[in-house]
Parts: sequence; C-alpha cells; structure tokens
Amino acid sequence: MNETLRYISFGSGSSGNCSLLWTSTDALFIDAGVGIRLLKKYFAEYGVSLPHFCSILVTHDHADHVKCVGALCHDHSLPVYATAAVHHGIDRNYCVGRKVPAAYRRYLSYGQTEEVGAFRVTPFRVPHDSTDNVGFQIMWNNVCFVIITDAGCVTEEMAEHIRQANYLVIEANHDIEMLDNGPYPRILKERIKSDTGHLSNTACAQAVLQNATPKLRHVWLCHLSQENNHPVLAQKTMEATLRNNGIIVGIDFKLDVLRRRGVTGVYYLDPANEAI
Repeated sequence: MNETLRYISFGSGSSGNCSLLWTSTDALFIDAGVGIRLLKKYFAEYGVSLPHFCSILVTHDHADHVKCVGALCHDHSLPVYATAAVHHGIDRNYCVGRKVPAAYRRYLSYGQTEEVGAFRVTPFRVPHDSTDNVGFQIMWNNVCFVIITDAGCVTEEMAEHIRQANYLVIEANHDIEMLDNGPYPRILKERIKSDTGHLSNTACAQAVLQNATPKLRHVWLCHLSQENNHPVLAQKTMEATLRNNGIIVGIDFKLDVLRRRGVTGVYYLDPANEAI
C-alpha cells in the first residue's frame, strides 16, 4: 500500500485549536490549544498514534492556540517551530503554564522553507492582532496543504498560497449580520471586523472564489464563532457564492466545516486518488 497523508482536527475555535497532519513515519501538530488529556482520549478513539518523528508548528501566541504547547512539548519531547516573535509571545503568555525549553525551540522566517521531517514547511504572513501570526504551506511529496486561521483580511501573499493548494483550511469566523446584531460590545465587534481581526463567511467565500484552481480538492472552514456563526450558515454562504460563479461544491472540490470542539474525523489527502 502506498504511503498516505492524513489530517485530523481536534478542535477549531476560541475554546482551543489543534490539528495533526501525519504519515506512518512523520507528523506535524498545527497549534496546541487543546488539553493533553483530551488529545490522548481522541488518539485512542480514532486510532491515532504518533510516529517516530513529530514536531509542533505554531501560528500565533493567542491562548486558544498555544495554552498546551509547553505540556505537549515536554510530554513527547517535540520541537516547536514558530517565528521568534511567536516564541517570545508564548513566553509572555500567562495561560501557558509550562514554557517551551530553549533546546526544543526552532525558529521560522517568513517565506523561507524548512525541511521538517518529510515535510517542507513555508510560513507566510497573516494579519491578526497577535504578537505575530503566520499561515503555513506544507508540502509532502506532491501534495500541497495550506492553513490560514485568525486572519483579518486576505493579502496577495495569502492568495498566492491559496492558488497553490490542493487542500485548504481557512477561517470563516463570523456572519456579518449575526455579529452586528449580536451581544458583543461595539469595540469588540470593530476589532473582529478590522483588517487584523477575523474573516467573515463572505470574505472567506470570496477568497476561495477568487483563488481556487482546478487542483484544489478539499476545503475546510475553521475557527467558527460560537456566538456569531453557525456551521450550516458558513457552509451555505460558501456554496452559494461559488455556485453563483459556476463552481459546484461536491463536484469541483469537497467542503467541510471543522467542529469548534471535538474531532472532525480522519481525512486522507491524495489528490491523485481522492474521489469527489
């Protein structure tokens, strides 16, 4: 049997973000905002076991993405890859009880590709009101996986990575009308809608519409707000926007919404063999 790349999300939202991209020999955690006990429970339920080579990639230093990074690093002796600014932000974040030891810190720079086990990882800038924030393009063999979370807007640099993706995880945080009419104070609403806040369903749909190519096979919507969005609404907004412009979800590519809490199954990533 040929080697397969697999993807699983253990949570995607303000309660905690963590996912795993892995083969039989290599693995990458992307963020570590889900508790160790929960991760072990999910591993057992879904038959996930960490291969010999495993690392952690960190997008940014907000607590819902890093609160367990030190514990995960300590428990499994995993190197942590992040920009210098993100590492500094983790050190200052009081929600991170166990810090990342210096010996396990690995430093990333924008636009520079790092060989991390069998993966080629390229970080790129994503605008957000954290100390620093990156998206990741992750190459394995000829498979291109791109993740963009906590993004206030879509830059041309981000759009270029979307155009290269076979598999794309992208934020659809809020419905604009729900946010405007919801309970949040005005200052928080303005922060969310700013260019360093979060992507709306509409902005996410436009980003995919404008940059999807025929090689895109699967899109996952991530980091949905509990108060200002709903999975069905996010999916319908994406589907309608694409359908009105001749792109049919389920025919041109697959679309799923990641759960805010809990696991969203195991996905097998192989653009040569995956059936639409």
